[in-house]
Amino acid sequence: MSTKLNDRVDFVAENLKPISGFKTFKTHHCVTGSMLHIYHFNRHFLSEDMLLGLGAGIGFFYWHMKGQPPMLLGRGNVHRPGVDGLEIDTGRRSGVQVERFVTKSAKKAKTALIQSMEDKQPMMIHVDMGFLPYFDLPEDYHFGQHVVVVAGMDHAGEAVLLSDRDGELHPVRMDDLEIARSSTYKPFPPMNTWYRYDFTNMHLPTRDDVWKAISEVCESMLRGPISNLGVRGIRRAAKAVIDWPRQLDEDQLRETAFNGYIFIDAEGGSGGGMFRYMYSRFLFEAAEICECPELGEVSEDLKQVGDDWQEIALSFKHAATADDPSVILKGLADPLIAIAEREQVIWEELDGLCAVS
Repeated sequence: MSTKLNDRVDFVAENLKPISGFKTFKTHHCVTGSMLHIYHFNRHFLSEDMLLGLGAGIGFFYWHMKGQPPMLLGRGNVHRPGVDGLEIDTGRRSGVQVERFVTKSAKKAKTALIQSMEDKQPMMIHVDMGFLPYFDLPEDYHFGQHVVVVAGMDHAGEAVLLSDRDGELHPVRMDDLEIARSSTYKPFPPMNTWYRYDFTNMHLPTRDDVWKAISEVCESMLRGPISNLGVRGIRRAAKAVIDWPRQLDEDQLRETAFNGYIFIDAEGGSGGGMFRYMYSRFLFEAAEICECPELGEVSEDLKQVGDDWQEIALSFKHAATADDPSVILKGLADPLIAIAEREQVIWEELDGLCAVS
């Protein structure tokens, strides 16, 4: 991140306090971590793993848009036309009403934020992390689907406190926040997105809630509508890595390899193992809720697949700085095929358990 932004942090540190009762936690994923802060503030004490699982938040998507580096993505149930997404589905399965707001108007977004602060309610928002002063990022790095919680604001409305994955509260100027919320950098601009939560009818997840959430993931992983998704998507990625050296120049290969590492490893917000570790722990909790010990057994199998994904992540990390990244990247085809085979078995087993639940 530029020196200019980093130098602007200190001035707000002395006169900012979080909303009374707000507590910070170290979390794994920016979306579920932000949800955890909102849920716990409202005394709905679900784990971050449960929030991910209830929202059917795991999956696989091989994404390669023209002009952009290829990406291997492990999040599932991402909001798009016709799909409510993890945030709303998790709410539905835990008795929480969740509304998503999107606007082109920075003024409207700011007004909603100020009202939420006046109501003593933290607000979950989307931002381009490239414009947040507390990140040490390259000058030209942008990712607009990062999610944080605004946990406090000064009396003048000139600065806010942001809660992120690191368990810290970060002071940020309001005008810098507005830029981060209104960023138009592609492919994932934040679009001034924010959420409103109503916990009036909150409840612990039921067996039915859990089984429906698991079934939704199985459907996506086994019967996704396009070949980029699910187990088929992993197989497609295995073929694609062989072609990357012909499609991308050396700098693009290194960027792609770095993205591969970040989107799989815990450092990038997946909880490690391409979200498989988080979902494994969700299945362990689900086994007790559903009184189904078989879910606990599958939990352990998925954890081992997470280990396999971590090996892929480390290879990507090595490739990003290797003399010839193409050699390492081509060697990932077979390990990815092996992961696809293991995941096929796991999701079919879970699909079968859902069918008889």
